[in-house]
Amino acid sequence: MPPRRRPTATSSSNNAVRPTDPSQFLAGFVHYLKAECGLSENTLKAYQRDLGRFMTWYRDHGPARIQQVDLGLLSQYLQDLHTNGYAATSMARHLVSLKMFFRYLVLEAILPESVVELVNSPKLWQHLPKVLSPEKVDELIAAPSGADRLPLRDRALLALMYATGCRASEVCGITLRDIQLEEGYCRCIGKGDKERIVSLNPVARSMVEAYLQHERPRLAKQNDATSPLLLSRAGKRLSRITVWKLVKRYAGRIGASAEVSPHTLRHSFATHMLAGGAEIRALQELLGHASIRTTQIYTQVDHSRLKSIHEKCHPRG
Repeated sequence: MPPRRRPTATSSSNNAVRPTDPSQFLAGFVHYLKAECGLSENTLKAYQRDLGRFMTWYRDHGPARIQQVDLGLLSQYLQDLHTNGYAATSMARHLVSLKMFFRYLVLEAILPESVVELVNSPKLWQHLPKVLSPEKVDELIAAPSGADRLPLRDRALLALMYATGCRASEVCGITLRDIQLEEGYCRCIGKGDKERIVSLNPVARSMVEAYLQHERPRLAKQNDATSPLLLSRAGKRLSRITVWKLVKRYAGRIGASAEVSPHTLRHSFATHMLAGGAEIRALQELLGHASIRTTQIYTQVDHSRLKSIHEKCHPRG
């Protein structure tokens, strides 16, 4: 079999042009990244993995010449990633790898321009958080009843999670000294041991107070300030698994989706705060997000909610 040659700009579309396998340029690309861009070994390996996946897919679905790659083909590739369960963040990383590779091909005059630059990150496939309506949250908080072993504790737990936006691990870590009922705030420790102060609404304050008066005294083995607020039946700190099971139980009781989890209350807190006029920077502080980009997902949730309301209520929706 004769060796492959690089197609030239003067080649006619009627000429017998050998297929151009983009993998033949991968070694040069990696050398370029290492020698001229100074990237680390881990970053280089990540690019190689992402592009290796693309090369494998390209052999079955790509055109004869890499110069023929268009937006339609790239969309098919992103759809293939999505179909195979890749998260939006992973898809975005694959897209960055492709953009870098095609920029290199332009620098080497293999391509006149990079069509990949026209592709946006796959936001359409980003999974938006599940959110409960305020009315459904009220139902959830009221779901624990006298038939349950510790209904006051469970109501306090659910009310705290919604009032503060705390993660399950954060609410489990709240101690007696972290709760300031008279002042109406709570101190919690988030990721990276970062401390933040969050307000308690009247519902959460009353639920916590009822639990402290009527249930916690018979569970507690000690009552110093560093003792956990929320206790198990054995008088130990409530675990994340227990919190997850409790939320699932009460969500099922009110007929909520099976996808509801402790994080749903955090998402609901953020979405309802934003809908009520909270500034995005303030919401970032309340949620304990290190990056504003993480918080901005809730603007998409709210826009999605408003769009559905518009379609439902507008006479021409």
